Amino acid sequence: MSRAAARETLFRLVYEYTVRNERDDFTLSLCCRDMNEDDLGYLRSSYDEILAHADELEKEIALRSDGFALDRIYKVDLAILMVAVYEIIYRSDIPPSVSANEAILLAEKYSTDKSRSFVNGVLASVIKEKNNG
Repeated sequence: MSRAAARETLFRLVYEYTVRNERDDFTLSLCCRDMNEDDLGYLRSSYDEILAHADELEKEIALRSDGFALDRIYKVDLAILMVAVYEIIYRSDIPPSVSANEAILLAEKYSTDKSRSFVNGVLASVIKEKNNG
């Protein structure tokens, strides 16, 4: 499995979390099949960290969402953004441009026509702040 595939699996887990509002370790265990150690480590640690920082990640997204309240953002877009914002803020081993590009690809695959530009705009703001801060 590639890192992009592991990231897509992480997105799916985070999406499930945004819908159910609870962690699902059974689904996590199912997703871990056929993963190499590197991808498994990325998936487990990122999932744990995203859920631990969910409130903070949601606040970061809300601040950059052109006045959209979190409950107005599609759950798919929210999950994509949570993964990407987490990577940009907390993962120094992943270049922010990679996180943003992968998020845009996920938006194109799983969300609406307008989601690509929305996700790109939010992430550009997060990256800009990180570079200036």
